[in-house]
Amino acid sequence: MTRALRLLLLCWALGLTGGVARAQGSGPSVRVVIVSSDTAVAYAQAAQAVVDTLVRQGVARSDISQVFASELVLRQQSGLPLCPAVCVALGSEATRVLLAGPVKSPVVSALIPRRSFERLLRSSGKAGSALVSAIYLDQPLARQLALVRLALPQARRLAVVLGPESSAFAANLRVVAAAHEMSLQDVTVNNLDDLAASLPQLLAQSDVLLALADPLVFNSSTIQNILLSSFRARVPMVAFSPAYVRAGALLALYTTPVQAGQQAAEVVLGILRGRPLPDRAMEPNDFEVGVNTQVARSLGWSFDVDVLRQALRRQERLP
Repeated sequence: MTRALRLLLLCWALGLTGGVARAQGSGPSVRVVIVSSDTAVAYAQAAQAVVDTLVRQGVARSDISQVFASELVLRQQSGLPLCPAVCVALGSEATRVLLAGPVKSPVVSALIPRRSFERLLRSSGKAGSALVSAIYLDQPLARQLALVRLALPQARRLAVVLGPESSAFAANLRVVAAAHEMSLQDVTVNNLDDLAASLPQLLAQSDVLLALADPLVFNSSTIQNILLSSFRARVPMVAFSPAYVRAGALLALYTTPVQAGQQAAEVVLGILRGRPLPDRAMEPNDFEVGVNTQVARSLGWSFDVDVLRQALRRQERLP
């Protein structure tokens, strides 16, 4: 099977065939190009949310194209412009490919962690570009601690395990914890042996464990041991992913791909209506709260996630 045929079949399966063709042709009617890092379901959901939101606001479907990052690489190799219109980059790979070439149109990166976006900006040399911005996947630290205080008002000692990437947040985390009347119990680890040695003592001195996304600390190889240790110590974990709630974390605070796509579309609409791209990266403006009811019951708690979510939104004065 030829590469072109494989691409067509893949795009047909995702409902993207027409969009890819338009992106390749760079037709003059195209106003928005959505670039997905790969075929993951999260990117497909976010892309559809971008399209649906734009169409509801009056943008014609024919003005919107969808393409994979791998196709942009071929365009770059052919000397064609990567993105002749407003671009939404979904994920790190899509962002990397767009930043690899000359950025001549606004680029909104979404579904990307803060550290990944910052690293890509530095390596591309476009850190000062007024045409590149992002909507972080990470939840603001203040929002995460606000959830802890709402759900677990008796918790005063906050445990955090920091790795090579998340250690940069230590100073800010200490300030935010103090603002929420919590003391910070933190350890920094550089390898898995450090994690195994430090975790029991950390949990013994803490009331709640806040998980911050760091690939060394939280990954498929470590999560079960961390969750088992926290459960045995009766120190609940507040995590950043619904997958961790399913695995045994008490609570999670996260933005869905659909919510990320809707926010990206709102930024694009502003650009299409003549407003400049925001001059700084943005925090997610919508989110969900997940709870593991079995873990909550075993620890003697009960939560209404809708009540928690609405309380957080009221605190931030979100619509």
